[in-house]
Amino acid sequence: MSELPGVRRLATVTIPAPDLRPGAFLRLAAGEARGFWARGDRWVAHRGVLADLRPEADDATDRYQEVARAARALVRDPVLPSGAARAARVRFYGGFSFRRDDTGDGPWTAFPAARFHLPAFELEGDRDGDAWLRARALTSPEGASDTLKRLRRAAEGLRAELAAYPETVQGDVGRRPTVRGVGRATDRPTWEEAVRTSLAAIRRGEVSKVVLARTLDVRLQEPVDPVGVASELWEANRGSYLFLFEPEPGRAVLGAAPETVATLRDGVFHATAVAGSIRRGNGPREQAELAAKLLASEKDRTEQRIALDDMVARLETVAHRIRTDPQPHVLTLSRIQHLETEIRASVPAGTDILDLLRLLHPTPAVCGLPRDEALRFLAAEEPFQRGWYAGPVGWFDGDGNGVFAPALRCAVTSDGVWRLFAGAGIVEGSDPGLEWEETAMKLTPVLEALRANGVVLESAVPSAT
Repeated sequence: MSELPGVRRLATVTIPAPDLRPGAFLRLAAGEARGFWARGDRWVAHRGVLADLRPEADDATDRYQEVARAARALVRDPVLPSGAARAARVRFYGGFSFRRDDTGDGPWTAFPAARFHLPAFELEGDRDGDAWLRARALTSPEGASDTLKRLRRAAEGLRAELAAYPETVQGDVGRRPTVRGVGRATDRPTWEEAVRTSLAAIRRGEVSKVVLARTLDVRLQEPVDPVGVASELWEANRGSYLFLFEPEPGRAVLGAAPETVATLRDGVFHATAVAGSIRRGNGPREQAELAAKLLASEKDRTEQRIALDDMVARLETVAHRIRTDPQPHVLTLSRIQHLETEIRASVPAGTDILDLLRLLHPTPAVCGLPRDEALRFLAAEEPFQRGWYAGPVGWFDGDGNGVFAPALRCAVTSDGVWRLFAGAGIVEGSDPGLEWEETAMKLTPVLEALRANGVVLESAVPSAT
């Protein structure tokens, strides 16, 4: 694990911050590490770094265990403000790469096998206007009182600054300067041939499913703030799990995932098994017709059942009272529809969210089945490094609770280039042309968020990667 601060006692001050919004909080943090996480009307934003948790690059390292151990050391014996019965909740934000041995090269240089931040400031709220601002510092026991006073002054000063900062009008493309860019996409014939190779492996019995991804690189003439792109994604994809993590200035991963890998709160586990796709359609009638078609599709139901059965089988090794919906239902998002099944379970005391991630990731929804064979197949067939694409991103707290989603419908940005990712589950019955169209739908959310921030693509040319 990378070196942690020598002082171990964590001090936190929380103040009410009604009507503050995450946009101003994050824009004023340009040049710092920052992040944003939201689902529906609930959101949390953070900025600054008190601790940067990164396991050492060692194949023998259990990255989940290393992150958990470092986090526990930081939250042990916190400083309590006068009159407080317990310490404020402490969250660590970040994620894991898709592969344990990922080298973090290319656009992923700021994203090693695991990376989590304990932020200096945190703003949490909802659309009703309720919000809370937290300021944190690491302090010595003898300096705790002065540190708490300093943190309160810092929080109150930031609250006043944010209250005076005008929010950018969301979605007002006309007021945003045009930023021209060139797109370079995975070559369609090459990708469709990879789908046919996948189907041949399925027919030989080597795998029952693989999730094959492709990329679209967008090179911009001028930088675009990831906060603006994340804000547009949030506005347009209310049913998804929105994530933005910028651990270093100008190097960010963001996206809008339709599912969660694992949510744990006080021993209660929740996740969703999502697979199968069809477009949303124009208007309620077409939407309903397409939803019915998806529910009737043997190919899509098989793909979704593969994901569900594997997640349940893995959970059975640690959880009890596992409950699932008797039949999948249709999850309707802004542009696409999926088959979804809810999973709930109880987990024993001492099992935390990172234990569950170690067990579940990568799920068949992002990798395939059998897991090891699908991983080997993807390593041979995908001509790019996945990095954090399809890896679990989210947060966990000092009590082992947390929320993690797979990094899907996502992009990574570095050095003026945005690399977008999209994948499709390949099973018996998959059609290469239809799978290409499905991945095009999945690239759309980030593309449209870029366009809403003034990006105009002048061309799109094929690429082998």
